[in-house]
Amino acid sequence: MVEDFVRHKGYLTLGTRLKRIGDMLQADVQQLLDSESVAIQTGQYPLIAALDEFGPLTVGELAEALGVSQPGITRSVGQLVKQGVVTVERGEKDQRTKVVTLAPAGQAMVDRGKRDLWQVIDRSLADICGEDTTPLLDELDRLETALAYKSLYRRMRETAPRKETVND
Repeated sequence: MVEDFVRHKGYLTLGTRLKRIGDMLQADVQQLLDSESVAIQTGQYPLIAALDEFGPLTVGELAEALGVSQPGITRSVGQLVKQGVVTVERGEKDQRTKVVTLAPAGQAMVDRGKRDLWQVIDRSLADICGEDTTPLLDELDRLETALAYKSLYRRMRETAPRKETVND
């Protein structure tokens, strides 16, 4: 059997490992949604949950709230509009902005999620993490805060050996 290269390389492949874990988690949640006939992609659920919690938001506000790019939000919103999950209207003050609102079908998905699915997902993940409290989540918060303060790229550039230049 071949050794798990990504796991073996530690911090060098941390991004790949986190993405791999995220992909596994999303695939399993998608299986649950599919088995429960919830017609939405796992990655779109936070979008409609944010609209439920905060009310109507612009595309920019959704991108900020979810930490996702505006083009990514625009794509997701377009798909959700086609499914009848959200509606989009031009902003009252600024016609260039698009305000996204939960449609009744989207609200029904959120209500069902709150009632039947979210607690199951949360408890199952807490069980996997082996914790009743949230040290892993605290570490993720710390990591995100540190990256927001100073990007990995900036840190690497500061610690990378300087290239010597040859002056003629």
